[in-house]
Parts: sequence; structure tokens; C-alpha cells
Amino acid sequence: MVSKTIEQGTMITVHYLENSRAHRILWLLEELGLDYDVKTYARGPDMRAPRSLKAVHPLGKSPVIEDGGKIYAESGAIIEYLIDTYGKGAFRPEKGGDDYRRYVYWLHYAEGSAMPLLLLKLLFSRIPSQVPFFLRPVAQLISKGVSSKLVDPQLADHTAYWEAELARDGFFAGGELTGADIAMSFPVEAAMSRAAGAADQPGIRRFLETIRARPAYQRALKKGGAYVFSQS
Repeated sequence: MVSKTIEQGTMITVHYLENSRAHRILWLLEELGLDYDVKTYARGPDMRAPRSLKAVHPLGKSPVIEDGGKIYAESGAIIEYLIDTYGKGAFRPEKGGDDYRRYVYWLHYAEGSAMPLLLLKLLFSRIPSQVPFFLRPVAQLISKGVSSKLVDPQLADHTAYWEAELARDGFFAGGELTGADIAMSFPVEAAMSRAAGAADQPGIRRFLETIRARPAYQRALKKGGAYVFSQS
């Protein structure tokens, strides 16, 4: 967890990059019933975060939250911090049991294992458009080859793994919503357009339908604005 001292505020502030994994932080804040402000940042023509985010955190990434005179970055660390600080025992299984083991695993798996593959898929899909016109046919062949032989097979393994886990009880760490499900929401939503066949998995579809029907998820959409990943 990365933190530094800032000027004391009156409530939590979320530095929110549009159409990003920051949505799940708003969702968690709504589930916890906390007051918060949202400072929204628009993506540039290159789809990257604006440089102004570097004034908040050196890496210029989102989500970042301010609370109690400190800054917290990294989605998993933010989720842990909010649940540990404000959850009052909710949104995480009791320590020591199998569900808690699953909770810790999926909370860290979301960014440690799932997102790198999904990001590779996105990057290779965009490479052909980033090179000079006369090189695009070669770039397309390379990108297609890497995706089909290296990235896609791994994504298929991962989404099959999600499906098997969700078939147990509908969530990633037991029979109730936890921070692990909130962490996994973005990889699952992103996979709908990046991982072939993910949208056809019944357990994954039920998971998305369940979380999107939650009032807190819908309130987060209204608070944060357009979020394209909620449309899959």
C-alpha cells in the first residue's frame, strides 16, 4: 500500500479516471454507505490518464483515494483498506476458514494474474494502428500470432477457472459478496470483450447479472458517469 501525508480533508476523495477499474472503488464505497467526493479525469486521445494525476500520485494512475490525511493507491490495497477500516466485519469472510483463503487469493489474483493477460490482449489489438501504414500488414500478422498462440489460450484457461469457481456458490469467496468479488468485477467485465467465449459461460453471466443488479453498483454508475464495461 502506498501512502503519503496530504492536507486533511472532510471525507474520502476518489480520483476517478473515466472508463477504468476505478469504478469498483465507487461501488465498494456505496456498499459501505460512506460519504465521498469524486474527482473525475478524462482520458487523452491516446486513452491514457492525464498528467494531472501525477500531482496526486507519482505514477499518475487511477484509482487513488484520499482519506484521513493520506493517499492510498492500487485497487487491491484500496479495497483492503476500506473494508478493514470501515467494513465492520462485512465484505470479507471470517479469518481462518476456506472462504477467507479464497478471499485473499482472488483479491490479489485480480491484478496479479488476470489483468496482465487482459492488458496484453488489449495492447496487441492496438499495435497495428500505432505503426506507419506500410507496416500495418506485418504488425497485424505479428499481433494476431501472439494473441492466438500465447494470450488467447491462457485467457481461455483463466475464464474456465472463473467459471468453475463461480459454479460453487455464485461468488468467488463463499456465498455472499466480498471484496474479492468487487476486485474481480473489472477483469470479468473486461473479459467480455477480450476473451473469446467468456460471455457464453453461464456462471460468469450470472455473476455479472448479480453484481450489476445491486443498488450500490447502480449508484456508483450514477456517481462516476459513463462506464463502458457495464454494457457487456
